[in-house]
Amino acid sequence: MQLNQVTLTVFDMAEAVTFYQCMGFELIVDTPHYARFLCPEGNATFSLSLADKPQQTATNSSTVTPSSSTTIYFEHEQLDTLVAALIEKGIVFEQLPQDMRYLWREAVLFDPSGNKIKLYWAGENRINPPWRVNT
Repeated sequence: MQLNQVTLTVFDMAEAVTFYQCMGFELIVDTPHYARFLCPEGNATFSLSLADKPQQTATNSSTVTPSSSTTIYFEHEQLDTLVAALIEKGIVFEQLPQDMRYLWREAVLFDPSGNKIKLYWAGENRINPPWRVNT
């Protein structure tokens, strides 16, 4: 079995499509309610599905921003170079690349709908970490 794709919920399709194209993904399906992208390397795809924006509620004069519990990971060997290029394009990062305790190097950002994106490089540790379960 092979994973086909992951679909992220977005609240503004045009804004989301522009964001992911800026990140370097190739748009291969484009409708008002659904878009699909091909990753720059390999044959993996992911898609966006339009949803109604949740009602915003005021709490102590601040607005609650809609967000998602979804996290999507994109692996790239030259992580630091990629992040620098995306910053040049105006992409804002929550966390710049750093080495993590689980032996991955990763950076964190959010798309305009609040979906968490982790750009990372794990090398051999992605599939064969030292703590891999032996079956």
